[in-house]
Amino acid sequence: MAEPSTIPAVSFRGVERHFGAVKAVDGVNLDIAPGEFFAMLGPSGSGKTTCLRLIAGFEQPTAGHIEIFGEHVEGMPAYRRPVNTVFQDYALFPHLNILDNVCYGLMIRGIGRQERYRQGREALAMVKLAGKEDRKPGQLSGGQRQRVALARALVVRPKVLLLDEPLGALDLKLREEMQSELKSLQRSLGLSFVFVTHDQSEALSMADRVAVFNDGRIAQVGSPQEIYERPSNRFVADFVGSSNVIEPAQTKAWLGIDKPASLRPEKIGLLVDGTSPAADTVTITGTITQILYHGAVNRVELAAETGGRLIAAIPASATAGMPAQGAAVRLNFSAQALHVMEGA
Repeated sequence: MAEPSTIPAVSFRGVERHFGAVKAVDGVNLDIAPGEFFAMLGPSGSGKTTCLRLIAGFEQPTAGHIEIFGEHVEGMPAYRRPVNTVFQDYALFPHLNILDNVCYGLMIRGIGRQERYRQGREALAMVKLAGKEDRKPGQLSGGQRQRVALARALVVRPKVLLLDEPLGALDLKLREEMQSELKSLQRSLGLSFVFVTHDQSEALSMADRVAVFNDGRIAQVGSPQEIYERPSNRFVADFVGSSNVIEPAQTKAWLGIDKPASLRPEKIGLLVDGTSPAADTVTITGTITQILYHGAVNRVELAAETGGRLIAAIPASATAGMPAQGAAVRLNFSAQALHVMEGA
């Protein structure tokens, strides 16, 4: 028998979920490690949320097997699984105060009032809401309600915490703050977090590993760095961040390899007049079609003389003397910045 540390927190083997003729999940194989912050990333309808619901027990697989810490869970009801879920809308009871909201799951489990309130206060302190036990959800900010939902999910001590786009309703600044807090909380607890999102920056900044979903399948799984720097196919390159997908004919002209390649905009530099390109670099000439200001960088779109379009992210400090829209310029990048992709 395998040692406990080698048993995945969650394991999918050939999992499918059909809704009539639609395959929402189509042959997914996946292992999530104990204590891992794992993100499921993809556009709407890609299958990521259905996979989360399959782990939670809200859906049952049409085919395949799911295990949670080595135990088969097909057919097991949601309340018997060692998991809990934080939803995007938080699903708090508006008529209950915060402490009773957090303790509701403990009450259902038959925990006595004194003990469940003790555990509830500990959970609220863990998410920095000590002293607010008597408030109602309507008296809290969006970020505070999100913390209450977290405390309610954690107080029953699940082995796996499932998060279904829990930051989607927050404004940008608060969302960024909660990303940091969620990651810190996950590290301190050592729990497996499975986080569903369509936001690439959330997945890349928070997760230990990311699975990119498309059409019910996993297009690629790996560390955020692997997903971003070495996309396996055109879909991942296009969906995760911003990328220039170089067609096989152009890659062959530059590298002698007849396959598509990914080139991230920040890998491209601007050659000012009179500057000679360095060795082992590629220089593109073309016409600026658009310049968009993004604070620290300018997004420069170029219609290349060789055909096609390139997007470069040029630091604002380097664009002071750059010609305006419609001008001819030279862009330059290292040949090593081209990542050749195996997939279509």
